[in-house]
This record gives sequence, structure tokens and C-alpha cells, in this order.
Amino acid sequence: MVDPLGSSLFPFPPLPQLVMADVEKESMKNYRIASEKINPEASRYPYCIVWTPIPVLSWLFPFIGHMGICTSTGVIRDFAGPYFVSFVFLLKSRYWMLDVSKVYTSGSNAWDTAVHDASEEYKHRMHNLCCDNCHSHVAMALNLMRYENSTSWNMINLCLLALIHGKHVSCAGFLKTWLPFLMLMGIVLTVALALNLR
Repeated sequence: MVDPLGSSLFPFPPLPQLVMADVEKESMKNYRIASEKINPEASRYPYCIVWTPIPVLSWLFPFIGHMGICTSTGVIRDFAGPYFVSFVFLLKSRYWMLDVSKVYTSGSNAWDTAVHDASEEYKHRMHNLCCDNCHSHVAMALNLMRYENSTSWNMINLCLLALIHGKHVSCAGFLKTWLPFLMLMGIVLTVALALNLR
């Protein structure tokens, strides 16, 4: 801006501004690089939350399952039981790829530190299916890294968001997730209709 006398109203030269397109371009570049490194055969999912069904429980409620969070190299860390956080190499059914640029202090180091710190904390906790479980472990990691500038991650929103944003690893992963539930619902509907038609 210039005042009527011709001098600038701002005593300093304008700072270069980041264009939103540049930020989006960088974010897409990080996302593309990480997605190219996803390797279901080797069970590697960098910057992802992974999910697999729990027999019987997931057959009744297909949105409930076992969850883990991966390091920047794709190694899965999960709270598998009392005082036990493991490096998992099991095949997963779904994964939800997160954007590392949404970590508060950005970068793979902040991501890995948060995953490590949450894992170390959960090595000293008792596993509880309803209150303090694998979902809580993942939520703690996201809270520590302040993913999306939030510290309010919890089991409920993770369960819902993983259901909405999660991608199936393969056709077999889709069937592993949904086939038992659909078969059980088919049996229940068949029995209900048979009893009502008598």
C-alpha cells in the first residue's frame, strides 16, 4: 500500500508467500512416495494405520477389529496384549494411509518418535478389550505427534475413520472383513423369515 505522499505504509519489504498450490503439491509428492512403498506381500505400510478383523467379534460388528500403526518404513507396531507391543508381520485386511505433512512438527522423525513413545508407554499397560486396547495405542501415537493439530484422537473416532477411509489390501482382505458378517446376517434373516412365514 502507498500513502498519498508516495511512501509505503509497510516499513519492510513484502515477505515471499507460500502459494497453497505449492503446499498441496508437496503434500501430494509425500503421499505418492509413501503409497509407492506400500507392499502388502512384505506387510509394509509406511505412515498407515492398519486393521484386521478379530474372529467372531468382527463377524458380529465388522467395524471392530485389531488396529496397529506403522512407522515411516512401514513396520507395523501394535498393542497385542498385556504389557506387549509387537512388530507385526501378519497380513492385514485394510489400511488407512495418513499424510505425514499433517504431523505438527512435520517429518518422518516426528512420526517415528511418536509411534515409538506410544509403544514404550503401552509396554507398561494392561490390555483391556473395552477401554485400553490397540485402538488406544494408535490414538496415543496420533495425539503425541499432534496429527492434524489434534490431541483428541480416541478409540471411537479411529474406529469410524478407519472404516470410512480404510482401503482393502486385496479382494481376499475384503472377503475376510465382510463375508462372515454377510453370511451371519443371511442366516439370521433366513431364520427370521422362516419363523415369520409359519
